[in-house]
Amino acid sequence: MPDEKSFEALYGEMEEAVRQLEAGDLSLAETLALFARATALAEQCNALLDSAELRVRQLVAQPDGSSAAEPFESWQNG
Repeated sequence: MPDEKSFEALYGEMEEAVRQLEAGDLSLAETLALFARATALAEQCNALLDSAELRVRQLVAQPDGSSAAEPFESWQNG
């Protein structure tokens, strides 16, 4: 995946877009384009977070005293 940006870079770019939108100094066309860009950035950030969440595991104590890694979803929703 060439030139893939990190979550932090994407999030920073999204924050800057939001600042510009909140300032209200853009034309309607610029506002719409920037809003579309910010929405795309938010979707990319969410995809990266979803991917990271799938890799998260929690060590859970077992009845025999050992520990086992369980997927994030199994203890999050319990």
